[in-house]
Amino acid sequence: MAEEVKVPEVVAFPCAGCGGPMLFDVGSQQLKCQYCGRLQKIEEDRTPPSEHDLEDGKDDADTDWGIAQVAVKCGNCGGESLIPAQQTATVCAFCGSPKVLPQPETASIRPESLIPFHVDSDAAEASFRSWKKKRWFLPNAFKRERTAARLTGIYIPYWTYDTDTDSSYSAQRGDYHYRTVTRTRTVDGKTETYTEQERYTVWHFVSGSYDHFFDDVLIPASGQYDAKLLDRLGDFRLDGLLGYKPDYLSGYVAERYSIGRSRGWELAKARIASSVESAVRSQIGGDEISNLSISTRYANQTYKHLLLPVWNATYTYKSKPYRFMVNGQTGLVSGHAPRSPWKIAFFTLACLAVIAAVVLLVMSRQGQG
Repeated sequence: MAEEVKVPEVVAFPCAGCGGPMLFDVGSQQLKCQYCGRLQKIEEDRTPPSEHDLEDGKDDADTDWGIAQVAVKCGNCGGESLIPAQQTATVCAFCGSPKVLPQPETASIRPESLIPFHVDSDAAEASFRSWKKKRWFLPNAFKRERTAARLTGIYIPYWTYDTDTDSSYSAQRGDYHYRTVTRTRTVDGKTETYTEQERYTVWHFVSGSYDHFFDDVLIPASGQYDAKLLDRLGDFRLDGLLGYKPDYLSGYVAERYSIGRSRGWELAKARIASSVESAVRSQIGGDEISNLSISTRYANQTYKHLLLPVWNATYTYKSKPYRFMVNGQTGLVSGHAPRSPWKIAFFTLACLAVIAAVVLLVMSRQGQG
């Protein structure tokens, strides 16, 4: 068992009344003294965040977070986060490991805007319990028990990208047509003639263009979570962005981005390309499309750096670790959970039984035709 490390109390924002530490309070959206309960208003900055040119090659972004911070890295999972310089981390915010080591100080681009937490830890835990109950394949025992999990409020870094796109395309479009054909078959030893509709495809060459402006393509800058887990969590309402102020970070962990702007842009382009292809296929129409070729040009690319609120938790069920996260703005849950092999087997057998019944019904009707 690892020796417990005592963490000194960090007073980043002293209370004007008693001098105690003031942390960001979700309910009031203000700083709240942990000793006397005094509230201190945070002046909201609703100025729209600046869009920075992705192509100018300059790196003049602000690196001053407004509070002295130190980077710490987990020796277990490799996660990096930023904590107040006076504080010593006892556990990793990502995996719960006590192996957290200080890192050399490096310049990290300060986010220009963030969404504060609007869901507190109690509400996040309640959302997880509700999420469990709605999943049929989870073991009943797991649904009933109260999961012991350490919830950590983390501001996860994101990039957003804007761009104009101009796409040209060419393809073969296939349209289904039908014709009546005469066939013969043997029924009870007798040959009979019947007609049926036969489908065939007529192919045409098509080409065209598709233009679209993509606004705020949201890409996680965190390397600590799999992309699918974060995508399922990504219903953030960016109209709730506020100008960055260190007050919102008081009492929470801010993760340092591990996916840079250039890599983030490559991920954004892949997402944009998928969206463009879907739109082009819809524009082409038809019943089938083959040999589709799309060439896309990008212009006026800009980016922003944001922090978005997430409750992260790890828990253990039957000696196996799992993770879930809760969107700190909306309460949406994304996570991994144990599966019941008995429920999965029952569902599989039920599906096979339905398929077998459908096949028998079709064969019976064909025999009567």
